[in-house]
Amino acid sequence: MRKLIVLALVGLAAQLVDGALGMGYGVTSSTLLLVAGIAPASASASVHLSEIGTTLAAGAAHWRFGNVDWRVVRRIALPGAVGAFAGATLLSFIPGDVAAPWMSAILLGLGIYLLLRFARPITRRTGRRPLGNRFLAPLGLVAGFVDATGGGGWGPVATPSLLVSGRMEPRKVIGSVDASEFVVAAAASVGFLIGLSSSGFVWPIVAALLAGGVIAAPIAAYLVRLVPAQVLGAAVGGIIVLTNARTLMSAASFDGSPRLLVYGLVLAGWAVALTFAIRALRRARRAERTAPAPEPVLETV
Repeated sequence: MRKLIVLALVGLAAQLVDGALGMGYGVTSSTLLLVAGIAPASASASVHLSEIGTTLAAGAAHWRFGNVDWRVVRRIALPGAVGAFAGATLLSFIPGDVAAPWMSAILLGLGIYLLLRFARPITRRTGRRPLGNRFLAPLGLVAGFVDATGGGGWGPVATPSLLVSGRMEPRKVIGSVDASEFVVAAAASVGFLIGLSSSGFVWPIVAALLAGGVIAAPIAAYLVRLVPAQVLGAAVGGIIVLTNARTLMSAASFDGSPRLLVYGLVLAGWAVALTFAIRALRRARRAERTAPAPEPVLETV
């Protein structure tokens, strides 16, 4: 019973991170299950089945707070479902951690880019075309496949890619990614059900993660509206860099003092980026307060 309560708290914390930053639920939950000795396929299957409920709650909450771009959801969810189903079917027979170092290297680069981008003042772009199928469909396919084979990855792949495009508000990116993940989680669960049968799901773990995640979903959707885009982008970048640096060092058996040094450098760089992001945000707000009000337009009769 104590273990299930702990898992429920993990689900709650993971959903708070995922709902506020657009990533983290699957990666956090799957990591814990693997540490606990659950087989990779069963861990991913259980997490994705619980995500059907948590992503439904998160998507509804983000929609309620105006954080969802349904045009993007429609264009990314179906390819994501195809990739997730294929990845779940593959993971049922083959370990899914082979491609992790390569994907982590790509995500590490995206994370560094985000840190640099949001550490500077954000320039509002106007007149840019919305994201199209040529970008969203391949992104959904890859993100869905990585998500199912790695026990998590829809957010870490989709969220930074959409943020880097610069064509969506961070809160709309997070809300749209969370809303589309419902379809991805459902497709992955069907793939695991076909490959592993119902015995591949650890039902008490599913229930505990689901309970914690559903409680946290509306709270996270509200928090994402309060966190400024400048700080949110820097926070997302730091999490991506830290998480994927850890994955790469583990794959390379990089331990001891060198590993601690890398962690220290990453954390220091993250702190510097957040500091610059906060300063840029304050300068932007001061500029808005001191900007002269537009002159009223007089109507002529």
